[in-house]
Amino acid sequence: MKRTLIFVCFIVFASLKVEAQQTPQFSQNMFNKLANNPGFAGSMEAICATALHRQQWIGFGDGRPVTTNLSVDAGVPAIYGGVGLNIVNETIGQYDNLGLQLSYAYRTELGNGQVGTGISLGMYQSSLDGSSLNPASSGDPALPTADAQGSALDFGFGIYYNNEDAYIGLSSSNISEPTIEWENATTQKLVRHYYLISGYYYQVSNAISLNPSIFLKSDGVTSQLDINTNLIYDDKIWGGLSYRLGESIIILSGMNITEDLKFGVSYDVVVNSIKQNSLEFMLGYCFKINYDRPVSKYKNPRFL
Repeated sequence: MKRTLIFVCFIVFASLKVEAQQTPQFSQNMFNKLANNPGFAGSMEAICATALHRQQWIGFGDGRPVTTNLSVDAGVPAIYGGVGLNIVNETIGQYDNLGLQLSYAYRTELGNGQVGTGISLGMYQSSLDGSSLNPASSGDPALPTADAQGSALDFGFGIYYNNEDAYIGLSSSNISEPTIEWENATTQKLVRHYYLISGYYYQVSNAISLNPSIFLKSDGVTSQLDINTNLIYDDKIWGGLSYRLGESIIILSGMNITEDLKFGVSYDVVVNSIKQNSLEFMLGYCFKINYDRPVSKYKNPRFL
């Protein structure tokens, strides 16, 4: 059943059209599920924090996308679930975008695992340094000549299931498709996005295990699919490859510095016409919380 789950996901989505990114992109998405799925909050039954920093298309120099993401979540039995906070900042050219979401997930047991149904409420702010623009013709009223910014409320929803060996999640962001109204009367619409994440933990031997996973995002018109496999040695060191359809081959590596602290790095070798590679770093910290309640019949694998 667990292997069938992953196989079905590949079959359903393998034929989708895959094009350029629409939302902030991370290659180590398997370590930061809260960023796209509020249903993940509290699933580790611990207090966990993950930071990701991405330098995209590093050969382009100034103006290339630079993205930083910080997520924190914790299980809170008193409210029958978990809470989370996700902050993402991205600069692209003269744009500086900031997103902040608070999440709550109601968790319950399902079979030999658990399912979380989550919602997120947040704010998205976008600003533009108009003074640094160099338009082809001056006097365009749609282009600000000074700093301009706008913001909007953002809602999200997600369902996330995990057991000892597998996980799967479905979610959506920008559900209401809010419109950002800029100070110069220009508007920007946030398009609704959909996400699927899924992975499986397979023990090859006492020292070696495999963690294949997929990450799909779509706005209903274009889609992007990452297919990944990490090889884990002694639950301490991992390395693997991802393929982002039509865009790049990604090399991943990392290690557990301590029992609670892990570090990872990825390098995107871009194979499309852009031909400018990307570099990304991940730092995660997670520690268990002891509650005075019976031990559950399932566990949460470190790498899921």
